[in-house]
Amino acid sequence: MPPKQTNSVYAMSGRKRNTILLLCLPALVLLILLDNTYIKHKWRFQPLSKEQVKTNDLEKYHTKSFSVVNIIDGDTLDIDIPDGQSEYTRIRLLGIDAPEKITASGGMYFAEEATAFIRQSALGKAVGIYLDQANETRGKYGRLLAYIKLPDGSFLNEILLSEGFAYADLRFGHSLYNKYKQIESRARSTKKGLWQNVTPDQMPQWLQQKKDAF
Repeated sequence: MPPKQTNSVYAMSGRKRNTILLLCLPALVLLILLDNTYIKHKWRFQPLSKEQVKTNDLEKYHTKSFSVVNIIDGDTLDIDIPDGQSEYTRIRLLGIDAPEKITASGGMYFAEEATAFIRQSALGKAVGIYLDQANETRGKYGRLLAYIKLPDGSFLNEILLSEGFAYADLRFGHSLYNKYKQIESRARSTKKGLWQNVTPDQMPQWLQQKKDAF
């Protein structure tokens, strides 16, 4: 009798163990799936470093041509290639600061003229995108910073400066910083565009705060 009882106990113990394993198996599978999903999700949304962003931008845009599909203002436009979740890539012309079309107090002096000029010069045209390889490729708001080459070979950034539709942006360094200062200086001396009548209080706030601006 004792041997039979022992076998029965072991048999019941085995069945319980198998039952417990079967009950635990779905929970184990669920935990593995959740863990893998978390890892994949975390990896997918890991933000890129500045160097990775720069490398990607250079490969995607630098020296390539795209069509201008929208003009925002005198120094900002969209080209026809997606950027992240956006349908188009928004570009801030590097090294210049055109008068803002819309501000809290209304449009700045010469903003409409600057916007009209860039619209006539670039809208609907295939332009070359040139990034400053020595510096970051994105600005404060995530816009691509670029020199824009027009179909005739001239650079839109420089034309806007030389014709007095924009200021040389002295807030941020870039490879053509000194050249752009010289272009603006010539436009000032010949009173091109906005330089004919602009007053200090009509200039951008950052420029008004510079002691040597006038």
